Amino acid sequence: MSISRSKQRLGFELAIVLGLSLGASAVYSIVALPADLSSGKPLAEQSTALNAAQSSVPWLDLTYQLLGVFFDLFPVALALYLLWEPGRSAFERIGLTRQQPGRDLGGGLLLAACIGLPGLGFYALGRLAGITVEVQASPLDTHWWTIPVLVLSAVRAALQEEVIVVGYLFTRLRELEWGAWPTIIASAVLRGSYHLYQGIGPFFGNAVMGVVFGWAYSRWGRTAPLVVAHAILDIVSFVGYPLAVAWWPGVFS
Repeated sequence: MSISRSKQRLGFELAIVLGLSLGASAVYSIVALPADLSSGKPLAEQSTALNAAQSSVPWLDLTYQLLGVFFDLFPVALALYLLWEPGRSAFERIGLTRQQPGRDLGGGLLLAACIGLPGLGFYALGRLAGITVEVQASPLDTHWWTIPVLVLSAVRAALQEEVIVVGYLFTRLRELEWGAWPTIIASAVLRGSYHLYQGIGPFFGNAVMGVVFGWAYSRWGRTAPLVVAHAILDIVSFVGYPLAVAWWPGVFS
């Protein structure tokens, strides 16, 4: 197969994977933003819910939550399958292994610390400036399974974003001969774009996060610390959301 046809196939593959996953989310979010802006209601007075209840019946709600996590991981499995090579697994290619647990945990904690407070600051400033909707991170009713499901949702989001938007995307764009910084910027813009449904502030906050994570991946060659950091950030956001509402009601409620 010629080099040009090989690159063309990679381009189609990239479009399909993104179209089945976070690329589609980005398109919907881009469309949602002007819809919110033209609704006649200021962004500061609008809200969006993450991890919302799927049923008023507790066992059905739990079932739907678990099914949502399960099926959302299929695009992750597809990306890993497409990256698999003879003699080298996709997990090794993107550094999602258990070979360096201490370094991955330390790197993840460092990234979470570097991103967490600035991210909270972006959200708070966006709320005060009226360009960010209220994000209800954990509106689930309280059941014995609520916290485990929120933790699973955090891990799901971490795997989705870091495997597809970093590991898979960086690998394919490198094969398409993109440079390091164009790849980092493209990944960061994509990451920010599928958060536009939360308003303009989260776009910039997540784009900055994308630049930092992309730079770290370019240096370390591993998605494992990114997954750790992302999971920590989301667990703190999802499980700690009620505390944030109680402590800073003017910003979070």
